[in-house]
Amino acid sequence: MDENNYIKYNRSSNFLRGCLIALIAILILIIVAGAIFGTIYLRKLQIVSPTEERIEETVEEQETIKEQEITKEETSKEQEIVKSEAKLANPVAAVAKKVQPSVVNIAVEVIQQDIFGREGLFPGVGSGVIFSKDGYILTNNHVVENAESIEVAFFDGETMEAELIGTEPRADIAVIKVDSKDLKPAEFVSVKDIEVGDLAVAIGSPFGFQQTVTSGVVSALGREILELLEYEGKDFLVDLIQTDAAINMGNSGGALANIEGKVMGINTIIVSPTQTYAGLGFAIPSDIATNIANQLIKYGKSKLPVIGVGLRTDPNIPGAIVYQLYENLPAYKSGIKVNDVITKCNNIVLRTHLDLIAEIIKHNVGDKVELEIQRDGKVIKTTVELVDTPPGYGR
Repeated sequence: MDENNYIKYNRSSNFLRGCLIALIAILILIIVAGAIFGTIYLRKLQIVSPTEERIEETVEEQETIKEQEITKEETSKEQEIVKSEAKLANPVAAVAKKVQPSVVNIAVEVIQQDIFGREGLFPGVGSGVIFSKDGYILTNNHVVENAESIEVAFFDGETMEAELIGTEPRADIAVIKVDSKDLKPAEFVSVKDIEVGDLAVAIGSPFGFQQTVTSGVVSALGREILELLEYEGKDFLVDLIQTDAAINMGNSGGALANIEGKVMGINTIIVSPTQTYAGLGFAIPSDIATNIANQLIKYGKSKLPVIGVGLRTDPNIPGAIVYQLYENLPAYKSGIKVNDVITKCNNIVLRTHLDLIAEIIKHNVGDKVELEIQRDGKVIKTTVELVDTPPGYGR
């Protein structure tokens, strides 16, 4: 091979070798770049294995279920709030629903004289409150006194004959009984747990319209109607609850309930120039009514406790002023004297002598009460045992 041809051949080989090397380098760069960009792309897409996909799907499903449960719980709570708000917006309906099954209509027949002096049976109507599951019903004495027959109508429309168990005219309380073992008794609440301005719902049979519901508020507490005490012989019709809930003839003996559907008093009387509703109704506190009812059921008569004193009130002197002592009764034996001023009974401040009577009759015969007395500028404390009211006491 001549020299020129060798040079040409050598140049051609070098050129091909260079091209091959360049091509290999380019391929390597392409592969490396593809690997880099592929990794970045895969990371961006967050490509995972099928197992990881199932795990993520399960987690997502669980989170969805939890969210649904939370939503249901929130909805349930919202519904409960709506119901509670509805009750608050219309509490009378809730009270009526609870108390009405425990209130009855009482129809009586009483022997009376007509305008010509002829005797005959005349109908009367009132209300009552179921006192116990086994048939005892609490009502007013004036509803059933002198009744020849007593018929009770229940909330469900059933009627039954009732017998008179006992009465206490001085407190206008009576108990009757029907032959039943499955009645719904009312729940009672102490007068100590109510306040002026509380909701008051009256349920009864005004003018014979059974299961009538009216509402108002507790207008006042601790009321006494002196005309009744002085002229009708109702010595213990004291500490009354006053209400502006509509009460009329026929409501007597019915329930006066609070916002919880508990009976706080037994409706007894209204004060009105027309003998119909005028915004002044009165109820006997449940404390007094239930205590007397228990005695009537247990003994067939009431045992109203006393300490054995004559009492009066001076508007300028707060408390109960002793003006008379009965010998051999507890007050006399304990050293209480005429002109003593009893200012507290069991730490309850007394405004008048009627307050003392109200506190005493909430107790039973045999109980003891602690009295605080003002005497000649000194404070004296003494404990007195309560006894049954003797015949002719206070007359």
